[in-house]
Amino acid sequence: MTGSGKSLRARAVDLLSRREYSRLELKRRLAPFAESAEELDALLDELAARHWQSDSRFAEQFAASRASKYGSRRIAMEMRERGIDRDTIREALTEQDDLATARALWRRKFGQPPADAAERARQMRFLASRGFGMDIIRKVIAGCDDFPDSE
Repeated sequence: MTGSGKSLRARAVDLLSRREYSRLELKRRLAPFAESAEELDALLDELAARHWQSDSRFAEQFAASRASKYGSRRIAMEMRERGIDRDTIREALTEQDDLATARALWRRKFGQPPADAAERARQMRFLASRGFGMDIIRKVIAGCDDFPDSE
């Protein structure tokens, strides 16, 4: 026990009761309260064994929550920062339709084809910042003439 008297397990359960955490995120959050790295690793192993913490469940939830705003490149990068491995990321992003997401974002943000090269570059930068690859961006910008002006 440390500081406020809450056990490490109680802190972990408290955090996991609010939302999913990756193992790495949970480790970072709990590390200041652990008496040793071994104690923390043992607790994280136990939480995973009981299915209270799951990187694959976290990845699926994280991908689903970000899918309408970001491309799979950005989502994958954010998951890597949270300690999720490549296979788990790939599995979580199987349902991601980058082209449809990029088109929907483009419609909401711009709604009309770029008038000039500067506007085209601005629209492309926006989509790139959201994590879409150039192949998807080109399809969206090239196909924007196909979209109706009003919906």
